[in-house]
Amino acid sequence: MKISSNFDSGNIEVVKAESPDDIRLRIRVDAGGEFFQWFHYRLSGAQGADCRMVIENAGEAAYLEGWNDYQACASYDRETWFRVDTEYDGKNLIINHSPQLDTVWFAYFAPYSRERHHDLIAKSQLHPRCQHVVLGETVDGEDMDLLVIGDEANEDALKIWAIARQHPGETMAEWWMEGYIARLLDDADPVARQLLQKAVFYVVPNMNPDGSRRGHLRTNAAGANLNREWQTPTLERSPEVYWVDREMREVGLDFCLDVHGDEGLPYNFIAGADAIPDCPERLITLRESFEEALVRSNPDFQREHGYPKKPAGQANMTMGSAHIQATHQALAMTLEMPFKDNANDPDFFQGWSPERSIKLGHACLDALYQIIDDLR
Repeated sequence: MKISSNFDSGNIEVVKAESPDDIRLRIRVDAGGEFFQWFHYRLSGAQGADCRMVIENAGEAAYLEGWNDYQACASYDRETWFRVDTEYDGKNLIINHSPQLDTVWFAYFAPYSRERHHDLIAKSQLHPRCQHVVLGETVDGEDMDLLVIGDEANEDALKIWAIARQHPGETMAEWWMEGYIARLLDDADPVARQLLQKAVFYVVPNMNPDGSRRGHLRTNAAGANLNREWQTPTLERSPEVYWVDREMREVGLDFCLDVHGDEGLPYNFIAGADAIPDCPERLITLRESFEEALVRSNPDFQREHGYPKKPAGQANMTMGSAHIQATHQALAMTLEMPFKDNANDPDFFQGWSPERSIKLGHACLDALYQIIDDLR
């Protein structure tokens, strides 16, 4: 029996693994030493055994509410991910599973690999209305990829931005991107066709390549939480934000979705930037209209549950959505998806899944279509 994590986005430390019924593990801490919760590892040689895997430092993780009612993800083929029996005792996360095959992978959520990211970029650029741009490099020297979809020669076109995975462990965000991009590049899709007559789309599928590869939950290679770097990004600490923010200022921005995952809340919801100083009422109205349209477009989205609203003028201006909305005086929102399941419509086999994330990416274009004429 062997447990390994020496692969893309792998994260686990083996304390003890002599017996299947007493496997002891620990999650490796992100660079910066503040955050950890993402795990991703492979168990081999335990077919048919009743495995009990105890993550001993779960009670010290970044978001303890994330373990309540949580079920770990597992896969035999790294394509279909299903949920397995998991319990949290206030200190340990205990994963119980009897593998049906020789090798099984476990993860906090279905991983989105760097290889799949490169395939996404390569496949997308084959379409004649999609251009691939490298904005710059990360701390580890990875490329910061931007997809530009639409006709930039159209001077009247709206500038629509979408960014994902500022927090690398929130892999559902890049699954969402896969759906969003695929629909934009579907020549037979009437909504995409209409949107592209009015707008150019600027898409950053992965804001944090280094953290994604390293198996981090929340930080880049320098230990920076990118969604707290927008006010003063630097090439030394947060080049990912620096390059994207610079490009946004250069080409302009009329709308932005920043796509994330939330550890604790079992819902899909929007966190708006209404609390920026002197927020125009029209942007609050636009956000509400987008949310109402998204509720109609996809029942997986809801408006009842989310983060508490901040008082006017008290937004955290280091965060992406707040900084972007204030800088460009344009609608910017954070879309949150669950690590757990959608409590309003649970799927006991997969929970919230890559497939449902992709569908929500599709639906966000339906919602955008309903408000696009009001963005300026």
